[in-house]
Amino acid sequence: MNYLSLKGVSKAYGDRVLFNDVELYINKGDKAALIAKNGSGKTSLLRIITGEEMPDGTSAIRELHPNVKLGYLEQNTKLPEAHTILDFIFDEGNDRIKTLKKYESLLQNPHHDAKELQALSDKIDRLKAWDEEARIKEILFKLGIEQLEAKISTLSGGQKKRLALAHVLIQEPDFLILDEPTNHLDIDMIEWLEEHLSNPNLTLLLITHDRYFLDRICDYIFELDNARVLKYSGAYSMYLEKKSMNEYTEQRAYEQNKKLYKSELEWIRRQPKARGTKAKSRIDKFYQIKNEVYGRHSKDELKLLIKPERLGNKIAECQYISKSFGNKLILDNFHYKFSRTDRIGIIGPNGAGKTTFIKLLIGEEKPTSGKVVIGDTVKFGYYSQHGLIANEGRRVIDVVRDVAEFIPMEKGKKLTAETLLENFLFPRSQQQVYVSRLSGGERRRLHLLTILMTNPNFLILDEPTNDLDIYTLQILEEYLIEFPGVLVVVSHDRFFMDKIVDHIFVMTGDGDVEDFPGNYADYKYRGGDQKEKASISLDSTPKPLANNYEERKQVKNKIRSIERKLDGLENRKAEINNSFLQEGLNPDDAINLSKELNNINQQIEELEMEWMKLSE
Repeated sequence: MNYLSLKGVSKAYGDRVLFNDVELYINKGDKAALIAKNGSGKTSLLRIITGEEMPDGTSAIRELHPNVKLGYLEQNTKLPEAHTILDFIFDEGNDRIKTLKKYESLLQNPHHDAKELQALSDKIDRLKAWDEEARIKEILFKLGIEQLEAKISTLSGGQKKRLALAHVLIQEPDFLILDEPTNHLDIDMIEWLEEHLSNPNLTLLLITHDRYFLDRICDYIFELDNARVLKYSGAYSMYLEKKSMNEYTEQRAYEQNKKLYKSELEWIRRQPKARGTKAKSRIDKFYQIKNEVYGRHSKDELKLLIKPERLGNKIAECQYISKSFGNKLILDNFHYKFSRTDRIGIIGPNGAGKTTFIKLLIGEEKPTSGKVVIGDTVKFGYYSQHGLIANEGRRVIDVVRDVAEFIPMEKGKKLTAETLLENFLFPRSQQQVYVSRLSGGERRRLHLLTILMTNPNFLILDEPTNDLDIYTLQILEEYLIEFPGVLVVVSHDRFFMDKIVDHIFVMTGDGDVEDFPGNYADYKYRGGDQKEKASISLDSTPKPLANNYEERKQVKNKIRSIERKLDGLENRKAEINNSFLQEGLNPDDAINLSKELNNINQQIEELEMEWMKLSE
């Protein structure tokens, strides 16, 4: 049964084309994801699907099955601020939900009428609605929504997002459309949501940057790229394989066209100017090839070239610190001494004190007891989950210039603010845009830039993945893998954590902090949650752990040392090869260089074998 059909759907704003002639179909039981770079038009396409926006032109076809109940979670949901949670959750529905609403409302009143309550209870019995109540309360409980009498206006941004998600799930739509549903959920909530959405009777279209979430739920991936939508069958890991093959094939075709274009160009230039004397079909073919070569869209790529300042031997030490707010204990006698190779992930339920721990580190909060000692060379870079704090009336370029006009690079080089913004996918035209006009992902990217350009050597990232697209995340991950300073990350993105951290602090919410030697996949596998062990990573093979954290750290340091040696040997190898190309090379020098080259190749082979063993 077809739930949704789009055909010939296009959308543009002025000269900017978001997508053109899109064709997309969703059938009953499908679980599909839509991925694209920030600003490509994902949300606009969802709004066309839901009927909140109209496509361009009159020939577009948008058909949503009339008997299908649609549920839509927007990325930035606007909730009725004056309502209570109870009123909002039960704002619509069948007789069972309406009766449950009356029953729950009466329960909230300490002076309720017992007879009226009993009458409603009897009605719920007759309607067989107790299962409905249990289902609703399970959703609310799993998403951390309590105090049903609280006004929505008193909730935080994260609580409002979770409430909006709960509201959509409670309505039990046939077809769910979710825009970034995992934002503001802790890891336990995300894993519950994965299980909930895996119901085979549920039809789903979602936008998310959570790659584990994509891989475990979706059986189709729609990619919006270069104004067109491509469909890939299979989960996210299968999409990566197929996309890689497609890009390889496109690159081969592009290289062949370049060669053909060059030969055809020579032929065109050799012919007389009178066009009538040339073979028209060959001329037409030439211009077709030219369009394919020069019309090929170059992929923008985020470039992170900033290098941190030197870090001394004394980093930071938490000396038996405790922290509490009233009766709420966040940390209890916590001790830890940071080393320069630390790559720490912090996990725990919402409200466990993860952000408070970070603020204790950087001095924004003071411990109740104990103290935090920071080394003289430490330069913090703190990426806050609250995002960029900037005057909405400021232009993008001005926000960066407020930090610095020029950024010092390696070997005495400097980078201008304009060039740095271009490297962060802000072209010159967008640098003049006001902050108020940036999307959520663009604000996050700009915020990240203003942090990195201060050249920190102790980088703290609090929920950095929210609103960033997968492409930006991949580049950020590659930068963080090579980051030579201390890294502390708070994130609900399990894929992100597994890729960049090597041990985690597990905050329980009652003052205890477990220092676990491994990443999140290791923790879930070794932590007793055996049902997760087969699905926690994309290759679904648990990786062996070293016996303790110190051993793991030594192995990691050896790997980095080998990589540095390999880089040096490869550079020397390239120099020798260039020497062979120089004219007038002395025969004796050539013999010596050949011996050196053989020796280097042997060293490279031995180091690569050692690297492979350590990596395993």
